Amino acid sequence: MSRTTAPHDMQAKPAIHPNARPWRPGALVSGALAVHAGAAAAVIATPAAVPWAAGGVIASHLLLTAAGLWPRSTWLGPNLLALPPSAQGCVALTLDDGPDPELTPRVLDLLDRHQVRATFFCIGARAARHPDLVREIVRRGHAVENHSLDHRHHFSLFGPARLMRDIGAAQQVLTELGGVAPRFFRAPAGLRNPFLEPVLCRLGLHLASWTRRGFDTVAGGDADRVAARLLRGLAERDILLMHDGNPGQDRAGRPLVLEVLPRVLQAIDRAGLRCVTLRDAVPAIAPAVTS
Repeated sequence: MSRTTAPHDMQAKPAIHPNARPWRPGALVSGALAVHAGAAAAVIATPAAVPWAAGGVIASHLLLTAAGLWPRSTWLGPNLLALPPSAQGCVALTLDDGPDPELTPRVLDLLDRHQVRATFFCIGARAARHPDLVREIVRRGHAVENHSLDHRHHFSLFGPARLMRDIGAAQQVLTELGGVAPRFFRAPAGLRNPFLEPVLCRLGLHLASWTRRGFDTVAGGDADRVAARLLRGLAERDILLMHDGNPGQDRAGRPLVLEVLPRVLQAIDRAGLRCVTLRDAVPAIAPAVTS
C-alpha cells in the first residue's frame, strides 16, 4: 500500500518548484509601492505632510483590497480568465472544493458518459483524507489542480509566509497523490491579496479564475438559474466553474451540480464544443493570463 501524506507532513516547508518564475509586480502593486516610498520621503522632509501621506497610503490599500475582492481582476498579477486563442472550439469545465466521497464519483460517472475531461481544483486536506478519489480522478483522464490546503474563508488575509505554507503543502500532497505537480491555483472564493502572486511564482503555479460560474453552492438554489448563469452566451474558450465539494442543494435536497451538470454537458455537445483540461489548453511556457 502506498504511503498517504499525513496532516503533519503537509506542514513541511515546501520546496521551490523547478518551474519557478520571476515575480514582476503589476502596475497597481508598483504604484502602491511608489506611494509608500513617496509618503515616507514626504514625511521625513516635511512632518506637516503626515495627513496627506497617510491619505495616499490608505487610498492605495483600498485599491489593492478592491482588486483582491474582484476574482476576475488582473490588477494583482496574471489571471487566467479564458482559454488562449489557440483553444478554438474548446471550453474548460472546472470543479472546485473536492474530492467528496459521495459526490465526486457521481460527477466522474457523468463526465464519463459524455466522454468529457475536466479540471478538478482539489483542497489539499480533503485529498489527503480521500487519496483513492484523487487517484481515480487522474485515472479517468482528468487534471488535478491546487485549491489551497484548507479553503479558509480568511485566505485573502494570509501573509506571505502562511500563503507559502498553505499552498505549498497542498501542492505537495496533490503532487504525491496525482503523480504530477499541479500547474494552476484557484484562490478560495477567488479572493486574494498582493502577496499571492509572488508565492505562486515561487511554486511554479499560475492563478486561474473563470469566464462564468453558476453559484451552485447556494442552499435552496434553483437549478434553472444555475444552468442559465453557466450557459448564457456560452462560447469557445470559456472556463466554467462548478463544484463537486461543498455542494449546494435545490429545494428538494438534491445536489445542484448533479441537476445542472447534465444540462451543461448537453449544451456543450449541441454547440459543437469540446471540453479540455486547463493544462491541455494552456501551453506550459505561455503566460497564464487571457482576457
